[in-house]
Amino acid sequence: MDWFGDHVWQTWLGVAFVLGVLELFSLDLILIMLAMGALVGMVAALLGVPVVLQVILAAVAALAALALARPSIARRMHGGPELALGHGKLVGQRGVVTQQVTALNAGRIKLAGEIWSAVPLDETVTIEPGEPVEVIEIRGATAVVYPISTPGV
Repeated sequence: MDWFGDHVWQTWLGVAFVLGVLELFSLDLILIMLAMGALVGMVAALLGVPVVLQVILAAVAALAALALARPSIARRMHGGPELALGHGKLVGQRGVVTQQVTALNAGRIKLAGEIWSAVPLDETVTIEPGEPVEVIEIRGATAVVYPISTPGV
């Protein structure tokens, strides 16, 4: 026990190091924030602060890092650019019918500057040219669409 009393800052550094290594396995940014608190405890030990106050400072620093820094860092790490690729990025977009769309005869729509073949989601619906539609799904080279506005409204 005397060794810890004589080497408090080294103990804090060891705790920070172990927490940092464990963070490499978890990657949830919690242990690294605790390691930051341990580094604050180490600095306090180097300045000759009593051990009880070192523990309090380390705990406050770790909690502050968890509450203030971790959420924004995690958001930046886990959030990224839109990864919809190919025709998948067309789902949810709106187009305009250029040729009548029915369940029996695929029509045509203008979508994202291109002409696509289209069928209605509801097989009982006929969508006339000029009507706006929303793309619900892409099946091969055919867009499955649903009219945005109802006739007569």
